[in-house]
Amino acid sequence: MTAWDIKPQGVQGQLKTVGGHAGDLEKALNTLVTAMSKAGEAAGTAVPGSVSKTAIPNPAPGHAPTMKGAMGPVAAALGEYLKGREKELKSMAERIEACILGAVKATNEYLEGDLESAKQAQDAARSVNLEVLRQKPGGGR
Repeated sequence: MTAWDIKPQGVQGQLKTVGGHAGDLEKALNTLVTAMSKAGEAAGTAVPGSVSKTAIPNPAPGHAPTMKGAMGPVAAALGEYLKGREKELKSMAERIEACILGAVKATNEYLEGDLESAKQAQDAARSVNLEVLRQKPGGGR
């Protein structure tokens, strides 16, 4: 860490690119949940007239589960599939957030001349320590 050479404009450009891809990922996850929900509905149910409700988890951060009524075995299996992938999908979102916050914070600390804080932000991003990165997200004092 003795010689850093960060170009803030380059970091900003990369963050815009990553942010765009993160948005694309969120759209893809929402589309996945919608498509699986529709597939489950189209498959029908083995319980005629059921009014029971089943929650289909939405892996996109900040989105509530989709509630559907009268689910059959195919819909239940699709819901279980998404539920089983929830941890992995959440991890993806957390890693993206950590990379973005870490890059912003490390760059701001670098610009202020605080290389130790920049290194700490870099290490926090690498270890996906979001609590550290969410404190003073832009760095600065």
